[in-house]
Amino acid sequence: MNQLFKMAFRDLGRNRRRSFFSALAVALGLALLILMASVVQGEMGSAIESAINLQSGHIQVRAVTYDENKSSLKWEDLVQNPDQIASQIAALDLVKAATPRLFASGFLSTGNESAGVRIYGIDPASAANDPYREGVISGSFLTANDREGVLIGRPIADKLHLNAGDQVDLSVNTSDGNVDEQTFNVRGIYTTNTYGFDNSTIFLPLAKAQAITQTENHASTIFVLLKDTSSTDSVVNALKVSNLKVLTWKDLNLLFVDFETMAQSYISIFYLIILAITASVIINTLIMSVYERTREIGILSAIGMRGGRIMVLFLAESSLLAVGGVIMGLVLGLLATTYFNRFGFYIGNMGLTGILISDTIYARLTLNDTISLTIMTFVVTLLAGLYPAVMASRMQPVEALRAEK
Repeated sequence: MNQLFKMAFRDLGRNRRRSFFSALAVALGLALLILMASVVQGEMGSAIESAINLQSGHIQVRAVTYDENKSSLKWEDLVQNPDQIASQIAALDLVKAATPRLFASGFLSTGNESAGVRIYGIDPASAANDPYREGVISGSFLTANDREGVLIGRPIADKLHLNAGDQVDLSVNTSDGNVDEQTFNVRGIYTTNTYGFDNSTIFLPLAKAQAITQTENHASTIFVLLKDTSSTDSVVNALKVSNLKVLTWKDLNLLFVDFETMAQSYISIFYLIILAITASVIINTLIMSVYERTREIGILSAIGMRGGRIMVLFLAESSLLAVGGVIMGLVLGLLATTYFNRFGFYIGNMGLTGILISDTIYARLTLNDTISLTIMTFVVTLLAGLYPAVMASRMQPVEALRAEK
């Protein structure tokens, strides 16, 4: 076997340029696969983290009749005594934060310009609101006793030409079906670097949101963040809430789950295309090698080398190309992934609704993806060498010698 590998290495060295570019094709294929996998992993991971931290939480506790799509403010659709329930949930060891939130819809206007918004009534002191607090880029964050302040997203500020300290009119739907309008001061402007969220969401202190919507001592949901996502089911089983509905982050992000499944299907097709191109290069290289060495193959057969050993010889060549290509591909792929993991690349607003995708995607490579893609590329390269190897092994000595002449 060692002798066959020595012969294979020597044969590849006869045309070093062609061998190098064949191995480079394998390397580029693997590097592209690694980069694509890391980008998809980064995008999906970022999307679900954004959805959990900004919008859904790990768990939400709601009234059974609450309809999220309608942002109902009827008292029978809301959670009564939300502070008490949130305190009970926050006492669980696996819970990071539990806080009431009130959702309402309205219009923000200034002068002749207006924008539809979704209003979040929040407890500013809760750790669950850290993403918004840390995202303030102008002005200041809200305080619990603020009755005239509102926090708006950067896209809304740009659209309405607002700065921190400016006054805006806010029209809000109330629990009795009417509309209340008040003037607020823009306390601050925030960004979560997620356009789909920032473009439509504004914040009021919970007490003020309850007052303006006439929902005192009620909330739309109890927003729960956990210390570890994997403990979601354990916390759900530990919750003791009667006459309320408990939803997990999976229940609240069904669109994302479907989108992820669809994206993985399309990515698999891209994987197959890249591997097919790589395999075609290897097949072409080894077929050319077979035709160039027809006389040599005939001589080897004539002196007693069996067809099986000739086939193994060409498979050894494809394995050497595979090893060289995989090593180069791992280096290139890891370098590209490291770069995009550090700097990312800006995609801006993709126009998607229902899925919170960050404006900048950072590559995130997992060990499982690296191992599986490496093995896949190696196996495909070996299989690509199978046809030329079989073709060489079936050559008859006399015909091979004549063909060279």
